[in-house]
Amino acid sequence: MAENQEQMSPIEIKVARQIEYYFGDHNLPRDKFLKEQLQLDDGWVTLETMLKFNRLKSLTSDSSVIVAALQKSTTGLLELSEDKTKVRRSPNKPLPELNDEYKDALKHKSVYIKGFPLDTTLDEIQEWLTGKGTIENIQMRRNLQRQFKGSVFICFDTEESSKTFLERTDIKSFKDNEMLVLSREDYHAKKAEERKQFKAETKAKGLLLDEQTGCLLKFSGELEDVSREDFHQLFSGHGKIKWVDFTRGAKEGTLLFDGNAKEAFDKAKEANGGELKVKDNSVTWEILEGEEEKEVLKKIIEAQQESYSRSKGRGGRGRSGGRGRGGRRGRGGRDHGRTHYQGKKTKFDSDDEEEDGMFNID
Repeated sequence: MAENQEQMSPIEIKVARQIEYYFGDHNLPRDKFLKEQLQLDDGWVTLETMLKFNRLKSLTSDSSVIVAALQKSTTGLLELSEDKTKVRRSPNKPLPELNDEYKDALKHKSVYIKGFPLDTTLDEIQEWLTGKGTIENIQMRRNLQRQFKGSVFICFDTEESSKTFLERTDIKSFKDNEMLVLSREDYHAKKAEERKQFKAETKAKGLLLDEQTGCLLKFSGELEDVSREDFHQLFSGHGKIKWVDFTRGAKEGTLLFDGNAKEAFDKAKEANGGELKVKDNSVTWEILEGEEEKEVLKKIIEAQQESYSRSKGRGGRGRSGGRGRGGRRGRGGRDHGRTHYQGKKTKFDSDDEEEDGMFNID
Protein backbone atom coordinates (compact mmCIF):
# COMPACT_ATOMS: atom_id res chain seq x y z
CA MET A 1 0.00 0.00 0.00
CA ALA A 2 1.12 3.57 -0.58
CA GLU A 3 1.08 4.94 2.95
CA ASN A 4 1.98 8.51 3.77
CA GLN A 5 4.82 7.16 5.86
CA GLU A 6 6.29 10.55 6.77
CA GLN A 7 3.16 11.38 8.76
CA MET A 8 2.21 7.90 9.96
CA SER A 9 3.62 6.23 13.03
CA PRO A 10 4.92 2.65 12.69
CA ILE A 11 1.79 1.25 14.32
CA GLU A 12 -0.46 3.33 12.07
CA ILE A 13 1.32 1.98 9.01
CA LYS A 14 0.77 -1.59 10.18
CA VAL A 15 -2.87 -0.98 11.08
CA ALA A 16 -3.72 0.68 7.76
CA ARG A 17 -1.88 -2.05 5.86
CA GLN A 18 -3.77 -4.79 7.72
CA ILE A 19 -7.25 -3.33 7.33
CA GLU A 20 -6.64 -2.53 3.68
CA TYR A 21 -5.56 -6.12 3.27
CA TYR A 22 -8.86 -7.36 4.74
CA PHE A 23 -10.79 -5.25 2.22
CA GLY A 24 -8.29 -5.80 -0.60
CA ASP A 25 -8.54 -7.68 -3.87
CA HIS A 26 -6.84 -10.80 -2.48
CA ASN A 27 -8.80 -11.36 0.70
CA LEU A 28 -12.26 -9.84 0.38
CA PRO A 29 -13.63 -12.08 -2.41
CA ARG A 30 -12.80 -15.16 -0.29
CA ASP A 31 -13.57 -13.91 3.22
CA LYS A 32 -17.01 -15.35 3.96
CA PHE A 33 -17.38 -13.63 7.32
CA LEU A 34 -16.42 -10.20 6.05
CA LYS A 35 -18.64 -10.51 2.97
CA GLU A 36 -21.57 -11.35 5.22
CA GLN A 37 -20.90 -8.22 7.27
CA LEU A 38 -20.86 -6.08 4.13
CA GLN A 39 -24.42 -7.15 3.35
CA LEU A 40 -25.76 -5.79 6.63
CA ASP A 41 -25.15 -2.07 6.16
CA ASP A 42 -24.41 -1.05 2.59
CA GLY A 43 -20.80 -2.25 2.80
CA TRP A 44 -20.07 -0.64 6.16
CA VAL A 45 -18.41 -2.65 8.94
CA THR A 46 -18.11 -1.30 12.47
CA LEU A 47 -14.65 -0.78 13.93
CA GLU A 48 -15.85 -2.84 16.88
CA THR A 49 -16.31 -5.79 14.53
CA MET A 50 -12.96 -5.20 12.84
CA LEU A 51 -11.23 -5.32 16.21
CA LYS A 52 -12.38 -8.93 16.57
CA PHE A 53 -9.94 -9.92 13.80
CA ASN A 54 -7.00 -11.48 15.63
CA ARG A 55 -4.18 -9.96 13.59
CA LEU A 56 -5.62 -6.45 13.86
CA LYS A 57 -6.40 -6.97 17.54
CA SER A 58 -2.77 -7.94 18.11
CA LEU A 59 -1.72 -4.59 16.66
CA THR A 60 -4.17 -2.35 18.55
CA SER A 61 -7.36 -2.44 20.56
CA ASP A 62 -7.88 1.33 20.22
CA SER A 63 -10.35 2.38 17.53
CA SER A 64 -8.84 5.89 17.51
CA VAL A 65 -5.60 4.39 16.17
CA ILE A 66 -7.55 2.80 13.33
CA VAL A 67 -9.26 6.09 12.54
CA ALA A 68 -5.96 7.98 12.50
CA ALA A 69 -4.29 5.33 10.34
CA LEU A 70 -7.05 5.30 7.72
CA GLN A 71 -7.29 9.09 7.64
CA LYS A 72 -3.56 9.32 6.87
CA SER A 73 -3.47 6.53 4.30
CA THR A 74 -3.17 7.74 0.71
CA THR A 75 -4.42 4.60 -1.08
CA GLY A 76 -8.04 5.72 -1.26
CA LEU A 77 -9.16 2.11 -0.85
CA LEU A 78 -11.23 2.69 2.29
CA GLU A 79 -13.50 5.36 3.68
CA LEU A 80 -14.70 6.11 7.19
CA SER A 81 -18.27 6.91 8.16
CA GLU A 82 -19.04 10.46 9.27
CA ASP A 83 -19.12 9.44 12.92
CA LYS A 84 -15.81 7.54 12.53
CA THR A 85 -17.30 4.29 13.86
CA LYS A 86 -17.47 2.30 10.59
CA VAL A 87 -15.29 1.54 7.59
CA ARG A 88 -15.98 0.26 4.09
CA ARG A 89 -14.26 -0.24 0.77
CA SER A 90 -14.68 2.82 -1.40
CA PRO A 91 -17.43 2.42 -4.03
CA ASN A 92 -14.98 4.08 -6.43
CA LYS A 93 -12.71 1.04 -6.15
CA PRO A 94 -14.87 -1.99 -7.03
CA LEU A 95 -13.46 -5.48 -6.76
CA PRO A 96 -11.95 -6.87 -9.98
CA GLU A 97 -13.65 -9.78 -11.69
CA LEU A 98 -11.86 -13.03 -10.81
CA ASN A 99 -11.47 -14.22 -14.38
CA ASP A 100 -8.56 -15.75 -16.29
CA GLU A 101 -7.27 -12.32 -17.28
CA TYR A 102 -7.11 -11.26 -13.64
CA LYS A 103 -5.33 -14.46 -12.60
CA ASP A 104 -2.83 -14.06 -15.41
CA ALA A 105 -2.12 -10.49 -14.31
CA LEU A 106 -1.52 -11.71 -10.75
CA LYS A 107 1.06 -14.21 -11.95
CA HIS A 108 2.99 -11.47 -13.72
CA LYS A 109 2.92 -9.33 -10.57
CA SER A 110 4.17 -12.11 -8.29
CA VAL A 111 7.65 -13.03 -7.09
CA TYR A 112 8.93 -16.14 -5.31
CA ILE A 113 11.53 -15.74 -2.55
CA LYS A 114 13.23 -18.58 -0.69
CA GLY A 115 15.90 -18.62 1.99
CA PHE A 116 14.28 -17.11 5.08
CA PRO A 117 15.19 -18.78 8.39
CA LEU A 118 12.32 -21.00 9.50
CA ASP A 119 11.70 -18.88 12.60
CA THR A 120 11.24 -15.69 10.56
CA THR A 121 8.05 -13.77 11.39
CA LEU A 122 5.73 -11.95 9.03
CA ASP A 123 6.67 -8.65 10.66
CA GLU A 124 10.35 -9.30 9.90
CA ILE A 125 9.56 -10.05 6.26
CA GLN A 126 7.43 -6.92 6.00
CA GLU A 127 10.22 -4.86 7.52
CA TRP A 128 12.74 -6.30 5.05
CA LEU A 129 10.42 -5.47 2.15
CA THR A 130 9.77 -1.90 3.28
CA GLY A 131 10.75 0.55 0.57
CA LYS A 132 11.12 -2.17 -2.05
CA GLY A 133 7.82 -1.64 -3.83
CA THR A 134 4.09 -1.49 -3.18
CA ILE A 135 3.00 -4.95 -2.03
CA GLU A 136 -0.56 -6.23 -2.17
CA ASN A 137 -0.06 -9.62 -0.58
CA ILE A 138 2.49 -11.76 1.24
CA GLN A 139 1.92 -15.52 1.37
CA MET A 140 4.13 -17.34 3.86
CA ARG A 141 4.28 -20.94 2.65
CA ARG A 142 3.80 -23.64 5.27
CA ASN A 143 3.97 -27.41 5.49
CA LEU A 144 1.32 -29.83 6.72
CA GLN A 145 2.16 -28.99 10.33
CA ARG A 146 1.68 -25.25 9.70
CA GLN A 147 5.42 -24.63 10.00
CA PHE A 148 6.96 -21.92 7.85
CA LYS A 149 8.96 -23.40 4.96
CA GLY A 150 11.28 -20.43 4.49
CA SER A 151 9.69 -19.28 1.24
CA VAL A 152 7.05 -16.72 0.28
CA PHE A 153 5.09 -15.47 -2.68
CA ILE A 154 4.93 -11.69 -2.92
CA CYS A 155 2.31 -9.96 -5.08
CA PHE A 156 3.05 -6.38 -6.11
CA ASP A 157 0.60 -3.73 -7.24
CA THR A 158 1.84 -3.83 -10.85
CA GLU A 159 3.90 -6.02 -13.14
CA GLU A 160 6.39 -3.17 -13.45
CA SER A 161 6.86 -3.10 -9.67
CA SER A 162 7.67 -6.81 -9.63
CA LYS A 163 10.19 -6.40 -12.44
CA THR A 164 11.82 -3.49 -10.62
CA PHE A 165 12.03 -5.60 -7.47
CA LEU A 166 13.76 -8.45 -9.32
CA GLU A 167 16.42 -6.03 -10.53
CA ARG A 168 17.33 -4.83 -7.04
CA THR A 169 20.73 -5.69 -5.60
CA ASP A 170 19.65 -5.54 -1.94
CA ILE A 171 17.40 -8.63 -2.03
CA LYS A 172 20.14 -11.23 -2.35
CA SER A 173 20.44 -11.83 1.39
CA PHE A 174 18.39 -11.80 4.58
CA LYS A 175 20.15 -12.01 7.94
CA ASP A 176 23.23 -13.42 6.15
CA ASN A 177 21.08 -16.04 4.38
CA GLU A 178 21.49 -16.23 0.64
CA MET A 179 18.10 -15.72 -1.01
CA LEU A 180 16.66 -17.29 -4.13
CA VAL A 181 14.49 -14.71 -5.90
CA LEU A 182 12.53 -15.66 -9.03
CA SER A 183 9.63 -14.36 -11.02
CA ARG A 184 6.58 -16.57 -10.71
CA GLU A 185 7.06 -17.71 -14.31
CA ASP A 186 10.67 -18.71 -13.63
CA TYR A 187 9.62 -20.48 -10.44
CA HIS A 188 7.08 -22.62 -12.30
CA ALA A 189 9.63 -23.35 -15.03
CA LYS A 190 12.09 -24.48 -12.35
CA LYS A 191 9.52 -26.74 -10.69
CA ALA A 192 8.49 -28.20 -14.05
CA GLU A 193 12.11 -29.12 -14.76
CA GLU A 194 12.41 -30.72 -11.32
CA ARG A 195 9.27 -32.77 -11.96
CA LYS A 196 10.63 -33.84 -15.32
CA GLN A 197 13.90 -34.92 -13.73
CA PHE A 198 12.12 -36.76 -10.93
CA LYS A 199 9.92 -38.60 -13.41
CA ALA A 200 13.00 -39.69 -15.36
CA GLU A 201 14.65 -40.88 -12.14
CA THR A 202 11.62 -42.91 -11.06
CA LYS A 203 11.46 -44.54 -14.46
CA ALA A 204 15.12 -45.44 -14.12
CA LYS A 205 14.44 -46.88 -10.67
CA GLY A 206 11.74 -49.04 -12.19
CA LEU A 207 14.43 -50.74 -14.24
CA LEU A 208 16.50 -51.47 -11.14
CA LEU A 209 13.91 -53.12 -8.93
CA ASP A 210 15.98 -56.27 -8.53
CA GLU A 211 18.86 -54.25 -7.09
CA GLN A 212 16.78 -52.47 -4.42
CA THR A 213 16.28 -54.46 -1.26
CA GLY A 214 15.68 -53.75 2.40
CA CYS A 215 14.18 -50.32 1.84
CA LEU A 216 10.51 -50.97 2.70
CA LEU A 217 8.90 -50.91 6.13
CA LYS A 218 5.25 -51.97 6.41
CA PHE A 219 3.09 -50.78 9.33
CA SER A 220 -0.42 -51.55 10.57
CA GLY A 221 -2.64 -50.60 13.49
CA GLU A 222 -5.38 -48.20 14.61
CA LEU A 223 -4.22 -45.09 12.75
CA GLU A 224 -7.34 -42.96 12.36
CA ASP A 225 -5.74 -39.78 13.76
CA VAL A 226 -2.39 -40.28 12.01
CA SER A 227 -1.08 -38.35 8.98
CA ARG A 228 1.92 -39.00 6.73
CA GLU A 229 3.74 -36.12 8.39
CA ASP A 230 3.70 -38.08 11.67
CA PHE A 231 5.89 -40.78 10.10
CA HIS A 232 8.37 -38.19 8.85
CA GLN A 233 8.61 -36.78 12.36
CA LEU A 234 8.90 -40.22 13.95
CA PHE A 235 11.90 -41.18 11.81
CA SER A 236 13.49 -37.74 11.69
CA GLY A 237 17.20 -38.15 12.36
CA HIS A 238 17.00 -41.93 12.06
CA GLY A 239 16.37 -42.48 8.37
CA LYS A 240 15.30 -40.55 5.30
CA ILE A 241 11.80 -41.42 4.09
CA LYS A 242 11.40 -41.02 0.33
CA TRP A 243 7.72 -41.96 0.09
CA VAL A 244 4.84 -42.66 2.47
CA ASP A 245 2.23 -44.96 0.95
CA PHE A 246 -0.62 -44.20 3.34
CA THR A 247 -4.06 -42.62 3.20
CA ARG A 248 -5.44 -40.90 6.28
CA GLY A 249 -7.89 -43.22 8.05
CA ALA A 250 -6.34 -46.42 6.67
CA LYS A 251 -5.09 -49.15 9.01
CA GLU A 252 -1.88 -49.94 7.18
CA GLY A 253 0.70 -48.52 4.83
CA THR A 254 4.32 -48.67 3.74
CA LEU A 255 7.39 -46.44 4.14
CA LEU A 256 10.03 -46.30 1.42
CA PHE A 257 13.42 -45.33 2.83
CA ASP A 258 16.44 -43.94 1.06
CA GLY A 259 18.59 -46.67 2.53
CA ASN A 260 18.18 -49.59 4.90
CA ALA A 261 14.70 -49.70 6.45
CA LYS A 262 15.70 -52.01 9.32
CA GLU A 263 18.54 -49.75 10.34
CA ALA A 264 16.20 -46.74 10.41
CA PHE A 265 13.58 -48.72 12.33
CA ASP A 266 16.08 -49.95 14.95
CA LYS A 267 17.42 -46.42 15.52
CA ALA A 268 13.93 -44.95 15.89
CA LYS A 269 12.84 -47.77 18.18
CA GLU A 270 15.87 -47.32 20.44
CA ALA A 271 15.32 -43.57 20.56
CA ASN A 272 11.73 -44.16 21.69
CA GLY A 273 12.44 -46.47 24.59
CA GLY A 274 12.24 -49.78 22.74
CA GLU A 275 8.65 -49.42 21.50
CA LEU A 276 7.85 -47.48 18.35
CA LYS A 277 4.38 -45.95 18.54
CA VAL A 278 2.75 -43.36 16.30
CA LYS A 279 0.97 -40.64 18.32
CA ASP A 280 0.54 -43.15 21.20
CA ASN A 281 -0.97 -45.72 18.83
CA SER A 282 0.48 -49.23 19.02
CA VAL A 283 1.77 -50.24 15.60
CA THR A 284 2.95 -53.50 14.08
CA TRP A 285 6.07 -53.08 11.93
CA GLU A 286 7.41 -55.45 9.28
CA ILE A 287 10.48 -55.26 7.04
CA LEU A 288 9.37 -56.41 3.58
CA GLU A 289 11.50 -58.96 1.76
CA GLY A 290 11.55 -61.08 -1.38
CA GLU A 291 8.74 -61.01 -3.90
CA GLU A 292 6.44 -59.00 -1.61
CA GLU A 293 9.05 -56.27 -1.40
CA LYS A 294 9.48 -56.16 -5.18
CA GLU A 295 5.74 -56.01 -5.76
CA VAL A 296 5.13 -53.22 -3.24
CA LEU A 297 8.13 -51.25 -4.51
CA LYS A 298 6.83 -51.53 -8.05
CA LYS A 299 3.42 -50.20 -6.97
CA ILE A 300 5.00 -47.26 -5.15
CA ILE A 301 7.04 -46.27 -8.19
CA GLU A 302 3.94 -46.51 -10.35
CA ALA A 303 2.07 -44.34 -7.85
CA GLN A 304 4.83 -41.74 -8.01
CA GLN A 305 4.69 -41.65 -11.77
CA GLU A 306 0.89 -41.48 -11.75
CA SER A 307 0.98 -38.61 -9.27
CA TYR A 308 3.21 -36.60 -11.55
CA SER A 309 1.10 -37.43 -14.58
CA ARG A 310 -1.98 -36.12 -12.77
CA SER A 311 -0.18 -32.99 -11.63
CA LYS A 312 0.91 -32.28 -15.18
CA GLY A 313 -2.65 -32.68 -16.39
CA ARG A 314 -3.86 -30.19 -13.77
CA GLY A 315 -1.20 -27.67 -14.66
CA GLY A 316 1.27 -28.77 -12.00
CA ARG A 317 -0.72 -28.94 -8.78
CA GLY A 318 0.84 -32.16 -7.50
CA ARG A 319 3.12 -33.18 -4.71
CA SER A 320 6.69 -34.22 -5.06
CA GLY A 321 8.01 -37.51 -3.73
CA GLY A 322 8.16 -37.94 0.00
CA ARG A 323 4.49 -37.41 0.87
CA GLY A 324 2.73 -40.25 -0.88
CA ARG A 325 -0.87 -40.42 -1.97
CA GLY A 326 -4.13 -39.10 -0.60
CA GLY A 327 -2.80 -35.78 0.62
CA ARG A 328 -5.01 -33.23 2.33
CA ARG A 329 -4.91 -29.54 1.80
CA GLY A 330 -5.33 -26.96 4.50
CA ARG A 331 -8.09 -24.40 4.42
CA GLY A 332 -7.76 -20.77 5.15
CA GLY A 333 -10.29 -18.94 7.25
CA ARG A 334 -10.90 -15.44 8.39
CA ASP A 335 -8.55 -15.12 11.31
CA HIS A 336 -7.43 -17.95 13.57
CA GLY A 337 -4.85 -16.40 15.82
CA ARG A 338 -1.98 -16.75 13.38
CA THR A 339 0.32 -13.95 12.37
CA HIS A 340 -0.74 -12.81 8.97
CA TYR A 341 -1.05 -9.99 6.50
CA GLN A 342 -2.24 -12.53 4.00
CA GLY A 343 -5.28 -14.46 2.95
CA LYS A 344 -6.46 -17.47 1.12
CA LYS A 345 -4.33 -17.35 -1.95
CA THR A 346 -5.81 -17.00 -5.39
CA LYS A 347 -5.34 -20.27 -7.23
CA PHE A 348 -3.52 -20.22 -10.53
CA ASP A 349 -3.84 -22.94 -13.14
CA SER A 350 -0.08 -23.37 -12.99
CA ASP A 351 0.26 -23.48 -9.20
CA ASP A 352 2.15 -26.43 -7.77
CA GLU A 353 3.27 -27.52 -4.35
CA GLU A 354 6.74 -28.11 -3.05
CA GLU A 355 7.92 -31.24 -1.27
CA ASP A 356 5.69 -30.84 1.76
CA GLY A 357 2.68 -29.24 0.21
CA MET A 358 1.24 -25.82 0.19
CA PHE A 359 -1.48 -24.46 2.39
CA ASN A 360 -3.80 -21.52 1.84
CA ILE A 361 -3.01 -19.08 4.61
CA ASP A 362 -5.76 -16.84 5.93
